[in-house]
Amino acid sequence: MDSILIFRLKKIVQLFFVFSVACGLFEISSSFNTAWALDDKITTPIGMEFILVQPGSFMMGSPETEPFRDTDERQHKVEITTAFYLQATEVTVEQWEAVMGKKMFGRKKGDQTSPVTRVSFFDCQNFIKKLNKQNKGKYRLPSEAEWEYAARSGTTTAYSWGNDIDCSKAMYGNNTRTNQECIPFYKSLNLKPDEAAPVKTFKPSPWGFYDMHGNVWEWCSDEYRPYKDLSTSSGYDTNKQESRVRRGGSFYKYSKFLRSANRTYAHPGAKFQTTGFRLVLEAN
Repeated sequence: MDSILIFRLKKIVQLFFVFSVACGLFEISSSFNTAWALDDKITTPIGMEFILVQPGSFMMGSPETEPFRDTDERQHKVEITTAFYLQATEVTVEQWEAVMGKKMFGRKKGDQTSPVTRVSFFDCQNFIKKLNKQNKGKYRLPSEAEWEYAARSGTTTAYSWGNDIDCSKAMYGNNTRTNQECIPFYKSLNLKPDEAAPVKTFKPSPWGFYDMHGNVWEWCSDEYRPYKDLSTSSGYDTNKQESRVRRGGSFYKYSKFLRSANRTYAHPGAKFQTTGFRLVLEAN
């Protein structure tokens, strides 16, 4: 009697499983494609290009021997556990206007393919909210670890191309008041002083990302904290007033700020001519 009951129960379970699969086939297939068949690149209708970044580990921060190293760059191992898409370029003026409308925050230098600047951390969140309301993917700012992982693109040197830098590698020293180092070279490329270059002016990183060194600083989602104190963070909250991380350096000053490990920060409401952002498109 017990064996007959067990047999019947097994049949019921099998039938229930088959019924569940039949009813949920689309969702199962969709989940499978997301996990195992991700496209290497995605381009949105407004021309935002995203590159797939696979999970992995890297040494975040800088070795003690790296020139111009700051004390907040303590080197430590970081695991990136989830794949994500990172925008190949900084968000451009054209892309900003496509989402937010023509009205800009003050006078913007540069053409439509230049990075949008004078946008605060909170402005970035408003841009992201509008994008997410379109239900065509989930967007956000990169974490500081995701940003450095992609900027390094598998390298361990000060910059993604090596330990040395010159004006042909990235946009920096393009300021008539503070650092004029690269102005003559940029003029030969028909680039104007005192402003960022159009995106993709310089060669990309080994993984295909443009201007992660120089051009404009880029907002990250994290509150600024010493690495040893990150475990005490209360988490990501777009409404908090704590200083937020900026990465990558800019056209304004010196090459040392363009190093992969270099960190700086600002109040989330601050708007600078030297600061823009790029986005993450979540892969799942």
